[in-house]
Amino acid sequence: MTRVAVLGAAGYIGGELLRLLVGHPEVEVAAAVSSRFPGRRVDTVHPNLRAVTDLVFTDPEEAARREYDAVLLATPHRKTAELVRDWSGRVKTVIDLSGDFRLRDAEVFERYYGAEHPVPELLGTFTPGIPELYREELRTADRISVPGCMAAAGLLAIAPLAARGLLTGRVELDARTGSSGSGVTAGEANLHAERSGAMRVFAPVGHRHEAEIAQLTGLDVRMTATGVEAVRGVQVVARVEAAEGVDDLAIRRAYREAYRDEPFVRIVAQRRGTYRYPEPKILIGSNFCDVGHVYDEKSGRLVLIAALDNLVKGGAGNAVQCLNIRTGRPEGLGLSFPGLHPI
Repeated sequence: MTRVAVLGAAGYIGGELLRLLVGHPEVEVAAAVSSRFPGRRVDTVHPNLRAVTDLVFTDPEEAARREYDAVLLATPHRKTAELVRDWSGRVKTVIDLSGDFRLRDAEVFERYYGAEHPVPELLGTFTPGIPELYREELRTADRISVPGCMAAAGLLAIAPLAARGLLTGRVELDARTGSSGSGVTAGEANLHAERSGAMRVFAPVGHRHEAEIAQLTGLDVRMTATGVEAVRGVQVVARVEAAEGVDDLAIRRAYREAYRDEPFVRIVAQRRGTYRYPEPKILIGSNFCDVGHVYDEKSGRLVLIAALDNLVKGGAGNAVQCLNIRTGRPEGLGLSFPGLHPI
């Protein structure tokens, strides 16, 4: 049994971590840590966990006096960096779900996050929490950084083709995300009265997730991010040119080779039907990422599409998958929920 602590357990990602981990057959949640709600029952903040757990939120100072095998950090950017410094060496595995250690270069971090990194000496010491790309490294990783939700979808759409030299030129990536991506403490712009009915371009240029995708693919990536009315879900549409001599068959073969044995990536290649392209609606609550493409061989234009639940495969589920790999367990343990339809 693996004893874990979840820091930031009162947030949306923290709540998803608890939902997945309290049902995990080989994990004990030894502390659900919250500085806002110490002493309160977890199910008063996460009502979906009623009758599922009797956990009570733990004060951070009390939590720090206990022993764990792993700590999962669902805490805010920049604050997390300080926590990582405190927890490194005290537990076997640190899994960070913030943006603090996704980038390896301090200058790039400052450009995209607007501040100097608090502990630049730790940059580059984290293994990217992307099982499909870093599975072998994750088996022995002591520090793991889970990618951002839109970055995860973009990477899973782009990486197999980039690795095989099938793409050329700049990637123009259009990402759409539900309101839960802003977190539980989101401000006025995410009030229901402001968000309902909106399709708000909140990052026309320079979204930080483009730096993650560029770092891990070696491509020139430009990203636009739009908030849509959905609560959950991410869909990315990447427009890029295929390299000379590449045809539709080569693209399909690349995806099949990359994802043939992957438990949580599904290639969507239907020619007809309502769901012939990746759609986040049917992925809600699941750890799946659906990937598809459209290729116009006349023009050489290639459109890649990926969808996932931003709180699961785009966050907590990916973290649990990484934890399973790190502890030598089947990586699908505790992650079998397939999503709902209709919803």
